[in-house]
Amino acid sequence: MTVPASEDAKKQGMRRPIRSYVRRSGRLTEGQARALECLWPRFGITPSDAVLDYQQLFGRDAPTFVEIGFGMGQSLAEMARQRPDHNFIGIEVHEPGIGSLLCQIKESGLSNVRVISADAVEVMSSIIALDSLDGVYLFFPDPWHKKRHHKRRIVRSAFVDMIIQRIKPGAIFHMATDWKNYAEHMLAVAEGCAELSNCAGKGNFMSDTGNRVETKFERRGLRLGHGIWDLIFVRNGS
Repeated sequence: MTVPASEDAKKQGMRRPIRSYVRRSGRLTEGQARALECLWPRFGITPSDAVLDYQQLFGRDAPTFVEIGFGMGQSLAEMARQRPDHNFIGIEVHEPGIGSLLCQIKESGLSNVRVISADAVEVMSSIIALDSLDGVYLFFPDPWHKKRHHKRRIVRSAFVDMIIQRIKPGAIFHMATDWKNYAEHMLAVAEGCAELSNCAGKGNFMSDTGNRVETKFERRGLRLGHGIWDLIFVRNGS
């Protein structure tokens, strides 16, 4: 549901920010609804004015990664299962997807995942500390494939600059899409940032998925005959 602009904002002629997503009112299954009720207090993060303290949040000091827009959570849950020595924070606005991830957290007994239900740009810019993350994942974001909607794509120069500021030197920014036009846009934007180096070499896409877990959106794209493009960039420095 889109929150209307306040009357004060309207009077001042302020524009609402362009969102890279549309909130969908998907139907929750009984299991998802139960997970939201019972597990959110344990694994959910409600954004506040305070920057996140990962050691306090997870009860340990470990490499910490963020996945933006985790969908139904399969890839994030699988990463957490495969890498129990890493911390993962997932950001998503789709309630059934959040419920689904919480169900998977319970089923697999995961303790290294936390979930945020909020706009990823606002979260990253407000409560994620500078130079604090070991990696950021952005897998199959909405391509907004119609040209008139390209302005809604999340990958823009300002967004990539924000990611760069929040990952450590040597940390990764991994993107994937099944839309060639968006892949080329991602490549151009990221390579326009001097602070990033393309792991596949300038102008190239990865020849593999970089150990990325296959997602629901990827499988759908493959069924539709789309190609898959992965990009992995590293923040320069040490």
